[in-house]
Amino acid sequence: MSDPFLSIRQVRKAFGPTVVVQEFNLDVRQGEFVSFLGPSGCGKTTMLRIVAGFEEPSAGTVNIGGRDVTALKPNQRNIGMVFQAYALFPNMTVAGNIGFGLKVAGKPAAEIRSRVAEMLELIKLQEFGSRYPYQLSGGQQQRVALARAMAARPQVLLLDEPLSALDAKVRVSLREEIRAIQKELGITTIFVTHDQEEALSMSDRIVVMYNGRAEQVGTPFEIYNRPATRFVAGFVGTLNVIEGRVTDPAAGTVSIAGGAVSVGNRLAGRKAGEAVSLALRPEAIALGRREGRDGLVTGTIREVSFLGSVIRVRVAVGEALLSLDTFNSPASPPPVAGETADISFSSSDMLILDR
Repeated sequence: MSDPFLSIRQVRKAFGPTVVVQEFNLDVRQGEFVSFLGPSGCGKTTMLRIVAGFEEPSAGTVNIGGRDVTALKPNQRNIGMVFQAYALFPNMTVAGNIGFGLKVAGKPAAEIRSRVAEMLELIKLQEFGSRYPYQLSGGQQQRVALARAMAARPQVLLLDEPLSALDAKVRVSLREEIRAIQKELGITTIFVTHDQEEALSMSDRIVVMYNGRAEQVGTPFEIYNRPATRFVAGFVGTLNVIEGRVTDPAAGTVSIAGGAVSVGNRLAGRKAGEAVSLALRPEAIALGRREGRDGLVTGTIREVSFLGSVIRVRVAVGEALLSLDTFNSPASPPPVAGETADISFSSSDMLILDR
């Protein structure tokens, strides 16, 4: 990695005896889009506020563009921030809201008009400059909030769950717009969300947080396919967990639900008879025997849900209830609850969860 544009080193934050962020380290490249993903209370918003300057860390440093900004106030850091609440001034027009920060900074009127026009074009609201916030939809208001944050050309853009107050269809559309704008302008961006789909679809890298720590940092592909901890594996995406027992550590074999699978050389340190938790993503499982798949177990179909293009099937295998998706085909009727079914998978797709 080249020299980081945003560098967070050994940051810790405590409120009295309660530690909410601990041992947090992260380097972000210039122009990179990084998401902080995790459940409520994991410390992601506190960490964002520390970068913004709204919270002072109990320990550690924040460096932006080669400058230590740990002790600087928010207005001294050249950052832009967009909140979950749009926080637009109701008595100002759209143009007035976008240009507000530039006006406070004492920029010339001609420069403000030019920059506001540029931002309105960027967010595709060229004809809305004279309207007031109450005359806009929620999605339009959030786009104005985004334009206001970017108008002053910040070094870093911070987005604190900006889509959570919008309905599902608007969220999908707006996240695509935010990502396109961010790429076009090349702004280094930190995005806080508890929505894994948002993080996976928008990010260059994801920081999965839990109990104030960065559990794993990686690309969406790495986070989803190679989770480093049991928490990451369970939090990101749907996961089927199967309990098994090691039969031969040297050969890499594990018994599950009356069958046996080989997991290669991934049983280092395990002993014969030891319990082991294995996991499979739904898309890694198929109904019936499939060529090239070395894992095969038999179960009973418990539930079948028709979702249009996809049919979701839940199969009881021993004590586990496994979910899998199969594509709808008009020529083939869906499986029926109560039927016995073989399910197949590749053992290489199995995750071995940490103890």
